Amino acid sequence: MLVDTNLLVRALQPHHPHYAVADGAIAALRSQNKVLYLMPQNLVELWTVATRPIEANGLAMSTTAAHAEIERLERLFTVPPETPAIYSVWKRLVVEFRVTGKPAHDARLVAAMQVHGIAAILTFDKTGFLRYRGIEVVHPAEVAPAL
Repeated sequence: MLVDTNLLVRALQPHHPHYAVADGAIAALRSQNKVLYLMPQNLVELWTVATRPIEANGLAMSTTAAHAEIERLERLFTVPPETPAIYSVWKRLVVEFRVTGKPAHDARLVAAMQVHGIAAILTFDKTGFLRYRGIEVVHPAEVAPAL
């Protein structure tokens, strides 16, 4: 199961209302021995948010702290490689589903999932991925409902 960037961000914000469910869902899946994936794109997106100022909806982390977090995540999750096939699948998806604007980033995650044979994504944004056939979209509250 691919873990979306929005869970990674919330799991770095202990005072955020979604922290417990994000952290709890990842922990619950780990305890079930589920293989959890991150794509390199997730790590790029996390870096962007982590190093952005708080006023710009970021976490205001230093580059040193962001680097340490990326390396920690690379140890905890399986990170499949970028491959040339991802672009051609992404291009087909954005044309087929008429994707415009920011959702093109989600389409690229779906393309990477398809290339690497990953059928499910754990995300707070269920609606953003529902258009793609063959992708199971799981909200973290479905995994850790008591939190």
